[in-house]
Amino acid sequence: MSINQSGWRPEMTAGGGNGAAPTFTGNKALMLEEALIFEIGDTQTTGVDFAEGDVAGSRLGNLSRKAPIGLPGLAEPEAVRHYTRLSRQNYAIDLGLFPLGSCTMKHNPRLNEKMARLPGFADVHPLQPVDTVQGALEVIHQLAHWLVTLTGMTSVAMSPKAGAHGELCGMLAIKAALEARGEGHRKVVLVPESAHGTNPATAAFAGFAVEDIPATADGRVDTAALIARLGPDVAGVMITNPNTCGLFERDLRTISDAVHAAGGYVYCDGANFNAIVGRVRPGDLGVDAMHINLHKTFSTPHGGGGPGSGPVVFSEALTPFAPLPFVEKTADGFALVEEETAGEHHAGSFGRMVAFHGQMGMFTRALTYILSHGADGLKQVAEDAVLNANYVLRSLEGALDAPFAKAGPCMHEAIFSDANLAEGFSTLDVAKGLIDEGFHPMTVYFPLVVHGAMLVEPTETESKAALDQFIGALRSVAERAKAGDASLKTAPHFAPRARLDETQAARKPVLVWKEQPLAQAAE
Repeated sequence: MSINQSGWRPEMTAGGGNGAAPTFTGNKALMLEEALIFEIGDTQTTGVDFAEGDVAGSRLGNLSRKAPIGLPGLAEPEAVRHYTRLSRQNYAIDLGLFPLGSCTMKHNPRLNEKMARLPGFADVHPLQPVDTVQGALEVIHQLAHWLVTLTGMTSVAMSPKAGAHGELCGMLAIKAALEARGEGHRKVVLVPESAHGTNPATAAFAGFAVEDIPATADGRVDTAALIARLGPDVAGVMITNPNTCGLFERDLRTISDAVHAAGGYVYCDGANFNAIVGRVRPGDLGVDAMHINLHKTFSTPHGGGGPGSGPVVFSEALTPFAPLPFVEKTADGFALVEEETAGEHHAGSFGRMVAFHGQMGMFTRALTYILSHGADGLKQVAEDAVLNANYVLRSLEGALDAPFAKAGPCMHEAIFSDANLAEGFSTLDVAKGLIDEGFHPMTVYFPLVVHGAMLVEPTETESKAALDQFIGALRSVAERAKAGDASLKTAPHFAPRARLDETQAARKPVLVWKEQPLAQAAE
């Protein structure tokens, strides 16, 4: 039985005994309502009392605080409970399936974390002398080797900090290559509708004009339209493969040959490389530059508040224009090639993406993942990711509309739409209803080429049992939406918070706590 049919209502709260009126606490069983830390503590007190003592004098000089710090003073148990209760309201991959499409929220093996915390990796400093970080540089060099080998490319820039940062890196290399050829007038970049949304933004940021290329009915780039648009003003194409519809761009080799013949370059968004790693080498498809999201394909943490890693692999044509620095193996060990030592073999570099080389923790985790899986294991990663996505796609046929179900097998993610829901019901209602079933919603309303899109990526780390639970829950919610179940319009009912007013949340967000002025008594 669905939890929505259990008889509980959100207005029901614990009441007092002996006929006392119910008291609303906001608590839901052991999921406690959590106030702001400023509402728990008092900015005028502290959680610990210190005896007055003689102060010998401050060594802070003019850095001494001149006004109250304005933070609430909490006792240790209060502080611990506050942040623990907040953590329980946050969904995580350690709690269950994270079906966000185009995000690859996969399990991060604890082995990776252990390796990243080893002394010499965890405490490495970018200003250390090179001879004291030879092990760290070897890790970067080995990871670079495997990224080049797996993609069939010539070189790799390890310094970009994320996927979009990597896109910018690739486009700047293309820009430098065109200027070196005396063709800086090529200012148009073609971007298919099925590409990631960051692609056109990156091209524009790099100074290019963006033109859209339509998608065909089966969710792939219109190859004929793209080739017809090529000309002396086109710098290149930014294409995502597998694309955002979860489909492999089968004509990429044809597209690459045509773009190269017209004098342009091919940038491939490699965010979805996890679907083809060990099976397809982008270099064999004519790609000139491609970023790799280490958090997606090679299981480094996704997000977390710190810098990520988006290395960019380059073809032979673009390698001379790749950014500095990079690690080079010499007769004496490993060295960082900087501007002063680039010499003729890297004279065309467009410059630097970051001050230092990259994120050591991400490099260590990714190399650990690659070495622990091996060639056969990485190939299985792609195969299992594709198998799981197709299992979700076919298991939900009849429950949700799948616009590209007849376009052949999907890759790493399955896409659905709101086409067969009851009148007045939307993708948002399905997503909110899924929360009540105990699952984080899938990606909604993306890609834009599908109306009311629902994008599901199960990744390779989910078992059949876990997928069956998710499929059963999503099917249940979809059937209720098709039947016009009014309770979905107010879902979620069991989450710590009820449904937000989406419009007001976007237009009038309250992002900063401010102490309310004390009420004044009327005279």
